[in-house]
Amino acid sequence: MCDGGCSIHGNEIASIRAAEKLVKLLNEQKLKFSHGKLIIVPIVNQVAYRKRIRGKPDLNRTFPRQKKQAATQPLSAALFKLTQKHHPEWYLDLHEANGLSQKDAKVLGQTLISNKGNPIIPTMRRIMKRMNRSIKVKNQHFNLRLHELPGSSRTAASRILGVRAVTVETGWSLPQKVRIHYQMKIVQHFLREAGIVEANKVYLSGKVRTVSL
Repeated sequence: MCDGGCSIHGNEIASIRAAEKLVKLLNEQKLKFSHGKLIIVPIVNQVAYRKRIRGKPDLNRTFPRQKKQAATQPLSAALFKLTQKHHPEWYLDLHEANGLSQKDAKVLGQTLISNKGNPIIPTMRRIMKRMNRSIKVKNQHFNLRLHELPGSSRTAASRILGVRAVTVETGWSLPQKVRIHYQMKIVQHFLREAGIVEANKVYLSGKVRTVSL
């Protein structure tokens, strides 16, 4: 399951463009979707996206914080209900952030984030190494962050549903084309790790769903 982070935060454009490009690649059969189910939610917060604002309230603080607790906003409730219904093995949350983590350890731009102890961490390390080998400018390298963010979709998916959940953060200071490229490459790495797609092969079977909330 992949939800474009700018769908939650309306001013994070590269993530929604990456989600749209992923759908296009699948529909054009440039990615082989060999089995399973892939759910892509490019836009959760339509109003925030149209206005190009983060959103008020911040939807990524309104997801359930513990079992039996409800989300506090209709849109986050709808997205979490969808996640509960399909209970994916993998959950990717695409976002953008200030700064470059390679230059400042306090910022989140160019990071992969998960909760401590989540089983996705070894996969994150492998993908981060592959990405950094392909990025010539060292300041644009990705770093790993392990922390919970109560109320976020990633922490809700990890803490409540126990799925492999990761947040991808590209750095706003980079050109949009570069950020989209990084998001696309990271998502494809995760899809290959999950055994869902392979590059440059013929489309065989499976189901692709884009969801509007």
